[in-house]
Amino acid sequence: MKDYTSTGIAARIWFYTNVVLSVGCLVVVAHELITERGTPGMAVVACIACFLVGSFCSLPALLALSFGTNKIENKSATLETKCVLLLLLQFVITLPYAFAYAKLVNPFSTYHPFEVLQNVLLASAVLFACSLVAFVINYKAIKTFFCNNVILLQYQQHSLTNNYTYMNTNEQVTYVTDNPTGLSPQTKILIKAGITAVLILLMLIPMSYIQDLVKEREERQKEIIAEVSSKWATQQTISAPYLVIPYTYTADTGSKQKTFIKNIFVLAENLDVNGTVDAETRQRSIYNVLLYKSAIHATGNFKFNLPKDIIAENLKLADARLCVGISDFKGIEEKIAVQFNNTSFILSPGLPDNAIDSNGLSTPVQLTAADLASSIPFSTAIKIKGSEQLHFIPLAANSTFQITSAWANPSFDGNTLPSLRTVSAKGFKAQWTFNEANLPFNTITESESINAKNLAFGVSMVQPADQYAKTMRSVKYAILFIGLTFAFFFIIELLQHKPVHPVQYVLVGIALVIFYSLLLSISEFIVFDFAYLIAAIATISLIALYAKGHFQSWKVSGIFASLLTALYGFIFILIRLEDTALLVGSIGLFIVLAITMYASRKINWYQPTLKATPNMV
Repeated sequence: MKDYTSTGIAARIWFYTNVVLSVGCLVVVAHELITERGTPGMAVVACIACFLVGSFCSLPALLALSFGTNKIENKSATLETKCVLLLLLQFVITLPYAFAYAKLVNPFSTYHPFEVLQNVLLASAVLFACSLVAFVINYKAIKTFFCNNVILLQYQQHSLTNNYTYMNTNEQVTYVTDNPTGLSPQTKILIKAGITAVLILLMLIPMSYIQDLVKEREERQKEIIAEVSSKWATQQTISAPYLVIPYTYTADTGSKQKTFIKNIFVLAENLDVNGTVDAETRQRSIYNVLLYKSAIHATGNFKFNLPKDIIAENLKLADARLCVGISDFKGIEEKIAVQFNNTSFILSPGLPDNAIDSNGLSTPVQLTAADLASSIPFSTAIKIKGSEQLHFIPLAANSTFQITSAWANPSFDGNTLPSLRTVSAKGFKAQWTFNEANLPFNTITESESINAKNLAFGVSMVQPADQYAKTMRSVKYAILFIGLTFAFFFIIELLQHKPVHPVQYVLVGIALVIFYSLLLSISEFIVFDFAYLIAAIATISLIALYAKGHFQSWKVSGIFASLLTALYGFIFILIRLEDTALLVGSIGLFIVLAITMYASRKINWYQPTLKATPNMV
């Protein structure tokens, strides 16, 4: 018999784990390269690099595995127990690497607690699966290594448990167990529990693909919305009418004085804006794109309160221009006329200065010195269309904005929330009020001191179809779905004394994974709540009927249906909650743990099943 050492066994498991992991990376990299039109040579190089990096980074794991294997080998235990301990050691060693992976994926983001746990368990499941393959490959060597000190112990246990010979009688009684494998009941339960735990972790692997699928569908929806919006009109930001007047000044350049020209911005003294927004829904493929048309009417007046450092004679009033900022010209439905100082002007594209707006319309206006001492009224009407957002910039000393719409799902955002607002099923009405103290600059100012974009406010037309966000939130609780469902099966099989095969666990796990696929696909066509109900009923019915077929009991099937219904209902409540989700989730998990502990109180984890058969000598 070949002799093995703990270091040799650890090195074998460590080497084959890295090989399996590298092959897996080769498959993934090859797929990505094929998609990106790469070469097979690049995939091989990536595989070799993965093996070398993985081998170097896993040297601490090799040391821990060698030390742990030596400790396990010296224990007085059966071969099966030692194998279970070795597998448990391999799993524990994967956890630090799993935590490191979860940190490296996005080190600066704050994860949802269940998302952190899922990332850690997913990485640990992948690493443990690789080490499990290495364990299977080297099982013969591991068995030989552990059997050196186990043969005598197994013989003694066999003599004490299975053969009792009474020499002082004519009858030999042999106690035969209902355990053809020779494993003790507690060892079998421990092994089954370990296999179930591994299956729970392995089920997280397809859940990662479900997450990617949800993100892919969400990105697809965003692409459709962006495509339709780009052809219709994108988000609109409108700034109030303002004047741009060139101003000449002299400055000392060292040897002589030189004349320069800069722009002076004159903002309105008073501004009153009233607007209506009509939402339109356009369908593209299976997606609905929310668009809008708006009619904006603005009135106000300009008042020239020149500061002391601006000389009125230096203003080039003949070159003044009246400007209005509009972010997307495609949304302009009609030409925009402005009544300024009792004269009508038509605005045309182009701005004399981009300090306030990067896009906008303007028109030249004639000002005189007499106008500087008076109040100049203005009014304009703008019909504009856009998508998602309608924002305004309050460029006035005193201003009021009022927006009404029949859309019942607004989201008020930007720098300022409305002072008055009413939202109902019939629509919304919102009002914003500003005064001169709210502006970080004067009504007559220079371009260098203006940062008007930070003042934007308005409303977003929210589409009440947040199915992707809710589906992603439900996916984050996948560890609860899978773990608790497998725990239900494990406890009931112990109570019913009817074992469930690992393949059956896998089938149940696949059914739980398909639930998310059903939820995602159905929610793209109907409201998320009804989609969740349909997917949950289908999954609960499938698993309950499968339990009926295995345990041959409608009572057990009903218990499964009730437990899964409570679980899906609990997760649905967590999805709906926002601020109190952590509190409710913690209380719910405590209750679930209490129920599980209560249900498992009658399980005798160490009870052997023996029967006696007399053998006549």
